[in-house]
This record gives sequence, structure tokens and C-alpha cells, in this order.
Amino acid sequence: NLAKIEKLVRVISDMRGMGKEVILVSSGAIATGRQTLGGKKPETVAEKQAYAAVGQARLMMVYQKLFSEYNQTAAQILITKATILDDTSRANAKNTFNELLKLGTVPIVNENDTVSTYEIKFGDNDRLSAIVAALVEGDLLFLLSDIDGLYTDDPKKNPDAKFISQVDELTDEFMAMGKGTTGSDVGTGGMAAKLHAAQICMDQNIPMIIMNGSRPAMIYDLLDGEN
Repeated sequence: NLAKIEKLVRVISDMRGMGKEVILVSSGAIATGRQTLGGKKPETVAEKQAYAAVGQARLMMVYQKLFSEYNQTAAQILITKATILDDTSRANAKNTFNELLKLGTVPIVNENDTVSTYEIKFGDNDRLSAIVAALVEGDLLFLLSDIDGLYTDDPKKNPDAKFISQVDELTDEFMAMGKGTTGSDVGTGGMAAKLHAAQICMDQNIPMIIMNGSRPAMIYDLLDGEN
């Protein structure tokens, strides 16, 4: 969805103009590869990795082109779970992020689906973004989703589902609200994944916001302290 990506790139470029350091954790490598190759939904690990190899390059091409229109430089960082679990790799990754931010770039992070297999996958970008936020000691994590936030139940299925505007402590009751499904046929992270991401952020005292990614300009309001 180029129009949506373009809006997001504009907001991030504005934030850079405000003097903020921004890291973008992006999904979509496999889906982009599938679209490019005109293939069916990949089933085997090898198919997914092949689609990702095409998709990652194409995705970065799109981001670099759009960011360059706003005089921003996009950089790519591909991460696997092994990067985070190994102390040396983790320290190297942190140094790379710090250097890229110092150089004024916008690091774009994706799980390295071309080499990740099931055992070494994060599995979803919500969790990956929380791990990156913890790694760089971020001040705030935005999760851009197809939903406005946390509800007591799935609002698409239950009209009585209530919106929860703020969570100060993740109790078992809250964790039970996470459904494993996602409304998108290309995404992997349902609300359960977002709550796991929130747990990682809470452990590191990083505030996290779930918001609807179709209106990235709402980030301005949130940065101004609006609810």
C-alpha cells in the first residue's frame, strides 16, 4: 500500500525534522515478494525465504526512494533471533543502531526471513519492535496496527467490546484478552503478540502505544500529549 507507506514516511521525516531519532520496524518482505513474483501464499520455509529475498530488496527500494524525497537516508538492518541471543552480536547490533542514528539515518529493521527458520524466528514484528526498543533503550514504541488499540474482546466480532485507553500493569486478565488471530491475510501479529510486546516494553520501562496505522498523522497528536 504505497499511499499508506508514503504517509508514514512523511510523518517520520517530520519527526526527524523535530530532532527525534526514529527507527522503523517494517514487516512485509514475504508479502512484497509474493506480490512481485505473482505467486500463491507460500507454504514451505524455502518458499517463504525465496519470497523474502525478492521482497526485502524491493521493500528497501520503496523506502529509500520515498525517504530520499524528504531528504532522509534510509538504512537497512536485518535481524534474527540469534543476533539478540548472542551477547557479542547483540552488542554489535546496538553499536550499529547508535552509529546509524548519529549519522542521521532512519534505520529500517526487518526480520531476516531469508535465513530465519522456525526455530530462530521472532514470529511477529510486534515482538521484534519491542526487542529493538529495549536494545536501543528507546523512549517510546508505536505499534501501528489495523486496530485502534486494546479492547476487552475483538471489536470486529463483538459489538459490546470496550476500548481500554490505558494499561498500567499487565495482569493475567489483560493477557487473556489477546487473541492469536489477525485481521490481515499478510500479517502475523494478533493482539496476543502486541501484549507480549507490551510485556517486553514494561519490563524495560518503555511506554508503548497501539494505534491504527491507516492514520499515521495521529502520531503528531500523541507526541503533543493528546489521548
